[in-house]
Amino acid sequence: MISRGTLPTLTILRICVNPTRSRGSRLNIIIIAEGAIDRSGKPISSNYVKDLVVQRLGFDTRVTVLGHVQRGGTPSAFDRVLSSKMGMEAVMALLEATPDTPACVVSLSGNQSVRLPLMECVQVTKDVQKAMDEKRFEEAIQLRGRSFENNWNIYKLLAHQKPAQEKSPFSMAILNVGAPAAGMNAAVRSAVRIAICQGHTVYVVSDGFEGLSKGQVREVGWHDVAGWLGRGGSMLGTKRTLPKTCMEKIVENVRKFNIQALLVIGGFEAYEGVLQLVEARGQYEELCIIMCVIPATISNNVPGTDFSLGSDTAVNAAMESCDRIKQSASGTKRRVFIVETMGGYCGYLSTVTGIAVGADAAYVYEDPFTIHDLKANVEHLTDKMKTDIQRGLVLRNEKCHEHYTTEFLYNLYSSEGKGIFDCRINVLGHLQQGGAPTPFDRNYGTKLGVKAVLWMSEKLQEVYRKGETRDGEEGGGLQHRLPQEQWWLNLRLMLKMLANYQISLTEYISGTMEHVTRRTLSIEKGF
Repeated sequence: MISRGTLPTLTILRICVNPTRSRGSRLNIIIIAEGAIDRSGKPISSNYVKDLVVQRLGFDTRVTVLGHVQRGGTPSAFDRVLSSKMGMEAVMALLEATPDTPACVVSLSGNQSVRLPLMECVQVTKDVQKAMDEKRFEEAIQLRGRSFENNWNIYKLLAHQKPAQEKSPFSMAILNVGAPAAGMNAAVRSAVRIAICQGHTVYVVSDGFEGLSKGQVREVGWHDVAGWLGRGGSMLGTKRTLPKTCMEKIVENVRKFNIQALLVIGGFEAYEGVLQLVEARGQYEELCIIMCVIPATISNNVPGTDFSLGSDTAVNAAMESCDRIKQSASGTKRRVFIVETMGGYCGYLSTVTGIAVGADAAYVYEDPFTIHDLKANVEHLTDKMKTDIQRGLVLRNEKCHEHYTTEFLYNLYSSEGKGIFDCRINVLGHLQQGGAPTPFDRNYGTKLGVKAVLWMSEKLQEVYRKGETRDGEEGGGLQHRLPQEQWWLNLRLMLKMLANYQISLTEYISGTMEHVTRRTLSIEKGF
């Protein structure tokens, strides 16, 4: 990738293209930003790079200019939810404003809305251009913000193989646990490559903890994970087996392969499995090793986390299915669809998909409802059918209620809406796992893999005392596999408001006013 202020172009090409070609690669992709310049400020065009590759390196080259296709077509679920959040926050900012309130820009920090002073944002934009004009490129990158700087640094780490200065004495094993989730392969790929750059011996384990107990362990190199970034599911294979069923065999193979660090990528089973290994440290000295969990589940219910790998792909798959369901009713008047989503007891999928598709209601376990609520929803849809929008969509999380099942809701809505609207049932099922991971899950998996290995490498380098453990975070109810705090529950107020229910905004948590400074823009030192 070539952007503003990079190394001389030919140097980059020799570093990135020649080594991969010499190892048998038949394809290289070079991405050029439209405003790319070299360190002298001269423009770098796609045709210029093509001529360099053809004339200096002798490789057949084609140029593709993406142009306006990058503006995209149908917005993703993330963009739909983001625009809804920012639109609501903007209106709340106007309602709460006083004559002394400065003009602000509504933005997103993590998963929370924030308000930034407009003039401070304008000043930072000017500072970026000034830094570019004065060729202070590193400072310009920092001024772009934490996310941009983080992404750029991780890209440079993974762009091409950087042999370790010396082989480390440590070995690391990576495995997937639980149900397949989009983004797992991206996390494995980046974790393997960063670990190799650190000089570690890297093993991958097939079929989760069960595979570890059976010795399905193999050493991998840089090119063994080539092409994994955009692959869906789990290339390693994954199972739900927990360590307690095969603890002694796991310990035996940890000893056999001299594994000193364990990276587990998966959902609630991964979280629970690592807890079981930690609890067994008093009995097995071999388990006094570094362990790390990368959350990966479409349910987005791993304690202590805000986002799990695969949940963005799952929401997009559910959203696209609901879009098609709504489109099927475009020629039919007065029809309501009851759609069941996955997620176990966690209502993340139903809630976020509901916002993305404009659902009339979304029933989840975390937000208890009664027959009175169902009655109100039916009456709401009855009134809606009198307007120009004569179709409805109701989402139900698969375990939102023991007795109010999908079939019950269908019968209730069909009976109460008789003569006004008819109903159809759709159970989305496993199609919500999605195919290829979304760009969000690819990037998120890549970054989590890098961060996990860097943290584990740091711990391996420290003075390590056998038997030293870290207290795990207490999860919510293990019975229902729910974290104690779920940030997305705050979105449910917006879902009801956008469905045109009469609600009070007193429960709405407004974004705080934050100042834009050099310190807040730059990432933490060391990452």
